[in-house]
Amino acid sequence: MENDLKISELKEMQLKLYELNKEKWHDMEPKFAKDHILYMVEEIGECISIIKKKKIDSVMNDEHIRNRFIEELSDVLMYYIEVLNRLNISAEEFSKVYLEKYNTNMHRNYEEDNKKKYV
Repeated sequence: MENDLKISELKEMQLKLYELNKEKWHDMEPKFAKDHILYMVEEIGECISIIKKKKIDSVMNDEHIRNRFIEELSDVLMYYIEVLNRLNISAEEFSKVYLEKYNTNMHRNYEEDNKKKYV
């Protein structure tokens, strides 16, 4: 396995992890996707907590804190992939929509869009 994972590889890895833990975890059904989004938000909170408590300089320069932060980001990604799997979103489908959104954002004027939101 390379150190640059593809979405399809992440999905496959997460399914293997699910198979090992399916007796303890929610069933692989769409109705549980919202729970995994909430778990993901909780993990994002842990990332924020590290930044608040240890400061961004430590995340950038202290190997132990940096690794801990990246571990929490990995948890965020794992729950994200759980959502993709539970909603049966393929790597191809996700990639297509992601690239469309990326291209839209490349031509987007965020300043003007934000002005329109609060009129």
